[in-house]
Amino acid sequence: MNNLLYKVDDRPPLVTTTLLAAQHMLAALGGIIAVPLVVGAILKLPADQVVALVNAALLGSGIVTIVQCKGIGPVGIRLPCVMGTSFAFVGAAISIGFEHGVAGILGSSLAGSVVMIVGSFFMPQIRKLFPHQVTAVVVTMIGLSLVPVAVDWAAGGKAPGADYGAPANLGIALFVLAIVVALVQFGKGIISASAIVIGIAIGYAVCLGLGLVDFSSVQKAAVFALPQPLHFGMSFPPSGIFAMALAYVVTMVETTGTFMALGAATETKMRGTLLKRGVLCDGVGSAFASTLGAPPMSTFAQNVGVISLTGVASRHVVALTGVMLALAGLFPVLGAVVVTIPQPVLGGAGLMMFAMILTAGVQMLGKVEHDKRTGLIIAVSIGCGLAVSVRPELLAKLPPFVNEIFGSGISTGAIMAVLLNLVLPNRPVEVHDDEEDVPQPLLVKDLEAV
Repeated sequence: MNNLLYKVDDRPPLVTTTLLAAQHMLAALGGIIAVPLVVGAILKLPADQVVALVNAALLGSGIVTIVQCKGIGPVGIRLPCVMGTSFAFVGAAISIGFEHGVAGILGSSLAGSVVMIVGSFFMPQIRKLFPHQVTAVVVTMIGLSLVPVAVDWAAGGKAPGADYGAPANLGIALFVLAIVVALVQFGKGIISASAIVIGIAIGYAVCLGLGLVDFSSVQKAAVFALPQPLHFGMSFPPSGIFAMALAYVVTMVETTGTFMALGAATETKMRGTLLKRGVLCDGVGSAFASTLGAPPMSTFAQNVGVISLTGVASRHVVALTGVMLALAGLFPVLGAVVVTIPQPVLGGAGLMMFAMILTAGVQMLGKVEHDKRTGLIIAVSIGCGLAVSVRPELLAKLPPFVNEIFGSGISTGAIMAVLLNLVLPNRPVEVHDDEEDVPQPLLVKDLEAV
């Protein structure tokens, strides 16, 4: 049964497309600007350089998102993918930046992207390492890793402070969550599909009335800013290139898992050739972003939750999101306005979006063959992934390269699932791309039937 309101190649009306594209932008914008802000703050860069990093990240994310959705020749998966700067590269970027500055980060990013570009040509072979039980583990770990992000938003910020978990923050988040649930469950057509952006808009209006919106970022933002390619220059330290190459390998594993989740959400069979085009766009896009002066790019998992929640899988909608992100890079004041949305408002909507990915993963786990071997793969992989997610300090005393590989619960869970699937005896016959039956995503409207 078809659960999608709009399929991958459908073109909704312009007004509908704009609203739906705005939802994806709201889900991604915080993550896109967070990486340059974190790197800039830790490296103690001047304010103008941090602004240049943020603008380049938005512009690069927008352009690469359009390419990923629309495709140019062999580049681009032609599915609704939002691209953005990835936290998987933050550790490497900071270590390089302390010694070689932003020029070293960008040069290492450019050189390291070759790993992902070359690796993309082996995706048909890599795809065989991801049978259904492995894919189910990865999708579940994506959801488990994202839900705490939404919880921190709902509580008022990432690092616990005076306002973390304040009743006002939790009340706003629950209010927005209730609105989104009501709109998805009882709304029809565009109302249901636009539940996230409507819920955020109502929550924002309430925060405005309560005086909880800070407009200082809008007052400081420039109205228009041209991109400044090679503004920071480039250098190519061998140690930095190695660190970035390692981060690209980890990102390739995470991106593969995200594409698997995307395939389930969009009702698309995720064959090796599709993975090749998508990962190639990640690599080429990261190389392009480095010339703009932005950190490396990767496919955002959180936007898969938007698709699962709304049933809107149109790649043309997300291509418009790319246009919006690019405009935010050229007109910083636009991005600054979006940044004024209080985090509890985003947390209420984000909790629903990210939990939908987890729900899809649980549904996929329910369809795997239930035997001792599969149970071991699932239990050990999710257990190890949760271990580093819940207690990241677990790896603090290990060598830095171990942190780079296993610092993410998604990559840890994926690596463990792939390894266990290969080494445990009695491995079932591999499923080929043309024989695979991709499970359908579970939408909110289907929950009442479970």
